[in-house]
Amino acid sequence: MNSLPQIVSISELNRLARNALEREIPLLWVAGEISNLTRAASGHVYFNLKDDGAQARCVIFRARAGLVPWALANGQQVEARALVSLYEPRGEFQLNIESMRRAGLGKLYEAFSRLKAELEGEGLFAPERKRALPRYPRAIGIVSSLQAAALHDVLTALSRRAPNVPVFIYPTAVQGESAPAMICSALDAANQHAQCELLLVVRGGGSIEDLWAFNNEAVARAIVASRLPVIVGVGHETDTTIADFVADQRAATPTAAAELASEAWFSAARQLAELHSAMRATMERRLNTMRQRVDEASRRLLHPATRLQRVHNQLAMLRQRMIAAGRRRLTAQQARLACASTALTHLNPEAILQRGYSIVVASPSGKVVTAAEQILPNDAVVLRFATGAADARIERTRKE
Repeated sequence: MNSLPQIVSISELNRLARNALEREIPLLWVAGEISNLTRAASGHVYFNLKDDGAQARCVIFRARAGLVPWALANGQQVEARALVSLYEPRGEFQLNIESMRRAGLGKLYEAFSRLKAELEGEGLFAPERKRALPRYPRAIGIVSSLQAAALHDVLTALSRRAPNVPVFIYPTAVQGESAPAMICSALDAANQHAQCELLLVVRGGGSIEDLWAFNNEAVARAIVASRLPVIVGVGHETDTTIADFVADQRAATPTAAAELASEAWFSAARQLAELHSAMRATMERRLNTMRQRVDEASRRLLHPATRLQRVHNQLAMLRQRMIAAGRRRLTAQQARLACASTALTHLNPEAILQRGYSIVVASPSGKVVTAAEQILPNDAVVLRFATGAADARIERTRKE
């Protein structure tokens, strides 16, 4: 400071003051009430932190403002991690806020960390201690508030993914001083009634104070003591409670808890639908193939009238063939008959008689005499002519 000139500009003075403040005062937590809060178009948030005796101008820049897990508003009691600084253009003392939490959370975080370390030391978080979830739970119990939106989300998810599974609700408060005892009572009732095979402990998002019932030691030990496997789905994905650590399975949200509980049923239904679709496709292919075969057979199948017409044509053709065959046979028989007739004509002795020959027949035997040795002198014979006959007697025989 002794090296500074006797006269400095306001800008230089403010710069020196800012450097001195930021160098001499480290980051610290400051408690107070928010007032005069404004949001700039740039995304920066400006407000005052005040107590009964004083106030300080504060700014939380856009990148940091997006990390505050709740909506800032006037009147809120907060604890801010701040860098003491000075806004040089106006020479205003201000706190540059790095992070914020609601007032009193420091003690809550300490209690949370202490209980977490204690239960972890007892082995309550160990994976080998935790029970396996039933793959196909035949009934599911839900420990939650009847007025909670989370309960509606869980019921909607279960009805969509596993509509065949009965659901039993064990109502309880999920926030406030009475909530831990009621949650323990609901867990005990679920185990005593033995109506279900799996328990879901669910609650929607909120501040750490809202979720504090699930950081309660009694609740944690009740979850551990449950004979039924427990899925805990409390808060949003970024929220973590002691109940999450001791649960047999932690879910990021209440809906995720329902999805975990119904995963096998949902997968089975999906696989069944896929198998049904595949079977239907196979049957359709088989039916199409059979229809094609029927179409081919139908093309080969003749109408009865057409078949009768063909039979009639065939019969007509056969009739014509039979007639032709009969005619050919008749002609052949006639030719044979003519030949036989001609032969008979040639062999007919009467035809010989017509040419002047006669037939000698022995009497009274009636045998035709063909040789002289067959008769003796004085034998009676009959001479047959072409017309008529004559009786005669042999005078003598001779050989010529």
